[in-house]
Order: sequence, then structure tokens, then C-alpha cells
Amino acid sequence: MITPTPLMGLVTGFWSFKTFAAAVELGLFTRIAGGRVLTVQGACTEFGLPERPADLLLSACASLGLLERSGEGYRNTEVAEEFLVAGKPYYFGGQVRYCDERTYLPWHRIGEALRTDKPLTWDPQAKDSMFDGDDPEMLALFWEAMYSTSIFTARALTGAYDLSGQRRLLDVGGGAGAFSIELCRQNPDLRATIFDLPHVCAQAETKIASAELTGRVDTITGDFLGDPTLPGGYDTVLLSMILHDWDEPTNELILAKCLDALSPGGTIIISELLLDDDRSGPPAAALMGMNMLVETEGGKNYSGAEYREWLRRAGFADIRTVTFEGPGANGAVLGRKP
Repeated sequence: MITPTPLMGLVTGFWSFKTFAAAVELGLFTRIAGGRVLTVQGACTEFGLPERPADLLLSACASLGLLERSGEGYRNTEVAEEFLVAGKPYYFGGQVRYCDERTYLPWHRIGEALRTDKPLTWDPQAKDSMFDGDDPEMLALFWEAMYSTSIFTARALTGAYDLSGQRRLLDVGGGAGAFSIELCRQNPDLRATIFDLPHVCAQAETKIASAELTGRVDTITGDFLGDPTLPGGYDTVLLSMILHDWDEPTNELILAKCLDALSPGGTIIISELLLDDDRSGPPAAALMGMNMLVETEGGKNYSGAEYREWLRRAGFADIRTVTFEGPGANGAVLGRKP
């Protein structure tokens, strides 16, 4: 019998996110790190909450798999201890905070974006793109969010595609450097260059130093849209979660620059949340496309077939797709420069 129960799950989806975001905002998981058990009364004292809200929050976080019962209280689950404790190497709280503070309220006006085809998180008449801004704190939060997502996506990519033969990688729009850092960790003979805007490269250099990869990962400042060319002489060019930000003509221009940056025989890697070729899913890719409506002027998520056709038109050969499961991508489209 068909029932509306699945629809109720869609209706209440934001309840889970806002519960999660509220717990991160309180610093709940950080405060009870290391196996500490927190009771309802302890939460009242520690966070200044009345008993009913404290009880409801702890119970809800347990239901979401973020806390687990331990005697009369709750403690972090393995995933919360690993990714939601501030200061840990793979802290995911930046992603939670960014979505909560930057995109959640604009998403309430999604109908406006559908009618106008204009972004909701920034004004195209005042800025060139979503990456230009006068709010250093929000920009830092954005790149921290991208780093926490990208580091495990890079790890998933290395499981699906063998980079052991590559020596020099150009990470176009590489952000804070998560992909370059992780790919170099997994491939000792690989050296990587992050090509991004000056203020982004400054953040990447901090991450590179923390990862003790100075000398193997470096940065070159530039604008992959505005600059006529990219740095050249690389055997691998990576576009990780870049092309979904732009429309088709812009992406074809980027791919032409990538072809020029590669040495003959070099490989391009386009790592993205790929739509199925019939554009019917999966949900993660399709809904990321909706988020591009909220955050970009022309961005959308594309299918593997679309990327393969663009690569063919750009002049690449031996084009293929590999699939994997990562928090920021589910596959990569590869092509070789003849």
C-alpha cells in the first residue's frame, strides 16, 4: 500500500540538520571528548539549558547517531569523536557551521531563486562571484568547510584511480589544499601545485606546513577564470568540485586551459558529484545542483556524459569515468592529452 510516510521524511529533513547544527554551535561534542559521559543535569549546568531542552537535545543527537547512551548519560559516538571535536585533524564542524550560517536561511527563499535564476547568498551586481567577499571570517569558514569535505574525498579518489605513475600535479582552484595534501600523502613520488587566488593560497600554505609537506606541495597565485593561461608542464591536472560552480561555456574555457597546461600524455581528473547520464539522480548530486542555484550564477551539477562530451570537444582522448563514494564527490571523469 502506498503511504505518505516517505514524504514526511522529506518534510522533516531540516529538523535533523538544525539539531545537528545547534549541537555543534554549543560545542557539545568537543566538550565531552575523550569518552566523557554527560547526563541531562550535567548538560543543564554546562550549557545553561533548562532541563527539558537539554533532555530533548541529547536524545535527538543520540537518535542521529552522534551520541550513545552510557549509564545515566551520553557520550560521543565514534564518528562524533573523530570528526566533531574541534582541533582534531579532520574536524567537520566547519562544514556544519558554514551551511548553517551561510546557506540555511537563503534556502528558505528557494522559490525566489527558481523564478529569478539568481543566487541568494550574494549579489552579482556587487561582486564578481561567490568567492569574492569582504567577510574574512565567512571566507575562512568556507575554506575550512571545503577542506574537511575534500580530505576524505581525495582519499576515496586514490582508491579508485592509481596516481602512482604521476609526478607533477596542478590542482586548479585547489582551495586550502586538501586534495594536494592527501594525494601526496598517498603517492610518495607525487609533487603538487595549488593554483588559486592569493588569499586562498595563504590558507593552503598554512595547511601544507601543518601536514609537513612543504617542498612537495606548493602554491601559485592566479585566477583560473581571468588569467589567459594556467601554469604548464604538468602530467596531471585536477579539477575537484570546481566545474559545478560554472556554466557550460565557462567550463569549456577552463578545460581548454587545462589541456594547454598538460604535457603530452598527461591526464585530467574531474572529480565531482556526478549526475546519472539520464539526470534522474542520485539525490546528493541533484540536490547539490539545487544548492548551486542558491549560491552561483550559472552553476549546476552535470552528468558524466556531459563531462565526457566536453573533454572530447576540448581534444582529450581515452576518456573514461571511475566511481567511488566520498563526501564531496561520487566519481571522476578522466581524459588524456594526446
